[in-house]
Amino acid sequence: MTMGDGWTAAVRDRLAPGRLLPLGAAAGAWLAERAAREALVRAAAGVRGAVPGRLRIGAATGPDLPDPPFPDPPFPVPPGGLAPGPLRIEAEFAAVAVGRPLPETAEEVRAVLLAAATELGLAVTEADLRVTHLLEEAPADGPAPPSPGRGVPATDDPVALAVLLVPGVAAVTEALGPPVLRTRGAVRVEFAVAADHPPAEVARAARAAAAAEAPADVAVTVVVTEVR
Repeated sequence: MTMGDGWTAAVRDRLAPGRLLPLGAAAGAWLAERAAREALVRAAAGVRGAVPGRLRIGAATGPDLPDPPFPDPPFPVPPGGLAPGPLRIEAEFAAVAVGRPLPETAEEVRAVLLAAATELGLAVTEADLRVTHLLEEAPADGPAPPSPGRGVPATDDPVALAVLLVPGVAAVTEALGPPVLRTRGAVRVEFAVAADHPPAEVARAARAAAAAEAPADVAVTVVVTEVR
């Protein structure tokens, strides 16, 4: 891979929404992995002696995991989405080698990641950490700023307008397609959530508002693509 290819891949990773993660008990709601990753990395960056790196969130696997919240999902899983169930964080970080024991730093990173995931509404049951390298001192640069949000699309769709009235909804978005995607028997709405509101609670209220405007015989799902 050339330097140009690496830069392009990095930009694509910052801008692409990534996988869609089920929002715990908010049935019919998903959160873009990009938005979750940015929130978790910001939280981990506050741990003394830790410099967060690559972070992914996926479905947890293993015989000892709790049963998924929705064994038979009552809502259609959107393309690129994970079915409701427990999640797993895989995170890399660099650690400052002096001033603090590495196990102590790792345990705080794990605790912070799990707490931040809970605040987002993600049913994360484990965090697998990997120390990539040791540093003599923390770098001067802070964590990367959040990815810039796209422009707000114009829409007069009654479902979108109902969602915009929900407290905590910052804007409808079009990261995955139109703000309101209508298919046979289903309606999907995507939007951004204000950073001072819990995404899962906002998503639950937004889905209820959308369902009130949609035909009674369709399944309504929502996707939070950004936390602003």
